[in-house]
Amino acid sequence: MATQTIYSLSISAAAALDMHSLNNEGGEGNQISTRMVTIVHKVSGKYEPTTVNAISGDMFKHIQAEHLYRLANGNLPLCAGCQKFSGSRILDDEEFMKNLAKKDGDVINDLLERCTLDDLEGNLIAKGNRSVPRKSIAEFGWVVGIPTTDDGKRLTQTESYFHVRYAQERGEESTSQPIFHRPASSGVYAIVANFEIARIGFNDIRQQYAIGDDERAKRFKAFMESILYTFIEPNGAMRGTQNPHILGFEGAVTVSTQVMPAPALSALDENYRTELQRVKNALNQVRADAVMVHEFNSMGEFAEIMREVIANGAPYKFNYGG
Repeated sequence: MATQTIYSLSISAAAALDMHSLNNEGGEGNQISTRMVTIVHKVSGKYEPTTVNAISGDMFKHIQAEHLYRLANGNLPLCAGCQKFSGSRILDDEEFMKNLAKKDGDVINDLLERCTLDDLEGNLIAKGNRSVPRKSIAEFGWVVGIPTTDDGKRLTQTESYFHVRYAQERGEESTSQPIFHRPASSGVYAIVANFEIARIGFNDIRQQYAIGDDERAKRFKAFMESILYTFIEPNGAMRGTQNPHILGFEGAVTVSTQVMPAPALSALDENYRTELQRVKNALNQVRADAVMVHEFNSMGEFAEIMREVIANGAPYKFNYGG
C-alpha cells in the first residue's frame, strides 16, 4: 500500500464502560466524589440541560502522553525533564533554560529539536517575564456520558458503594481506617479528539520545520501508536480495584490528506456517523479526495484502522517557510 500523507486526524466515538472510577474530584469526609458535568441533550426534539458523569480531556491526554513517553524513551529525543516524565517537562532541562534569552522563534526551535513530548503535547515556557507557548498537536475533549437512550431510559449512571478495611489477623474493624463510600460509574461515553499531524516538528513562529522528514516520520508513528494505546488502556483513578470493563467501542476515524481539518462530531448525537459522511462528501467537493471516513464497530476494528495509519501514514509537509 502506498504511503498516505496525513494533514489531520480525528476520532469521534462512543465507548461503553462499566464500573469505572477514572476521574474523581476528591473527597469530603468519608465520601469520594466523582466528576459530574452539566450538558445540553436533545429530548423529544428539544435541547434540555442534564447532569452526567464525565472524564476530563486532561485525563485522556495524560494517558496518551504517558504511552508516548514509554514509546519515545530510548528511541526518540527527550529533554532532561521528560526523560524522568516530570510534569514540568522541558522547564526541568537546565541546558535548555540557559538559552531563554534567545528570540521566541529560536526558543521554539530548540524545544522542537530537543524533545518529542514537548513538540507533540505542547508546553508553556514561562520564566520571569518570558512566556513562549508551544501549542499541542493533540486535542482531547471531555469524555461525556450519554444521558439517555432513544426511548428516554437513563444510559449513564453513577452509584456509591460501601467499603471498610479490616485488620488482617483478627478480622476486626481497623480503628485507623474508617468506613468510606466509593463511587463507580457505568454507561456509554462520547469521545472527540483531534490531532494536527502536519504540525509535527513545525515552528509556528518561524513557519518552518525544525527537524527533518525522517525524524518527523518517527515521531508520527510513535504518536499514532500512543493514541491507539490510550483507548485500549484508559488509565485513571482507582484502577487497582476498579479497572473499567470496556464493553464496546464504536465510531469513526476521519483523515484529511490536504490542508483541511478532519471533521469530528460528538456521539451525543446518535446520527453523528451519518453526519460525518455528509460532511466528508461536502468537503470532497471542495477539494477532491481530501477527506476519508473509516467507521468502526469494535475495539478490534479501531485497532486495525490505526494499524494501517501507523504502517502506511506519513505527516503532511507544508510547502512554505523553507
